[in-house]
Amino acid sequence: MMDMGSPACDIFQARFEIAGKRRFLDEIRAIADGSGTHIIFFDADAVAGREHVEAALRHAWRSYVHGTPIANSFEMEALLFAAGTRQCSAATGFGIHEGENRAYICICPPSAAAADRLGALVTYVEEDWEMITPEDRERLMALFSVTPEEVEAVGVHRFRELVIERVALLEVYR
Repeated sequence: MMDMGSPACDIFQARFEIAGKRRFLDEIRAIADGSGTHIIFFDADAVAGREHVEAALRHAWRSYVHGTPIANSFEMEALLFAAGTRQCSAATGFGIHEGENRAYICICPPSAAAADRLGALVTYVEEDWEMITPEDRERLMALFSVTPEEVEAVGVHRFRELVIERVALLEVYR
């Protein structure tokens, strides 16, 4: 659960396979609508861990509370912040995709019923997804335009902070 200054959300890790993206999204939407909640999937391979997801949710929530969202939905607003972009087409790459997925699933506000229903579509896992490998770092550097000079300046141990900074910068570039 996130702190009080943020939207109330449960965040789970899950693995699943998607054969048809549209059908899968329709099922997710039906679960969200039936539970009175928002359900957001963040591709674990496109984000720098749980802290990155929490930052995206916090900024998206703030934009909705202040009446300044870019997107028409909280779900897309959260993906925009996760991607650090104003372009919905780029942000969708931070959600689900056809084939095998590893994702952080956020249910805002928390709903045990929604989590249970999602369990029929995904396998919840408790794996350590927080370590950023050199391969992960290269992929994230490309996604977020982080330069080798920036990494050298702050140190590899603070790489996640560079990515999360890109999330916060979207607030400035509105």
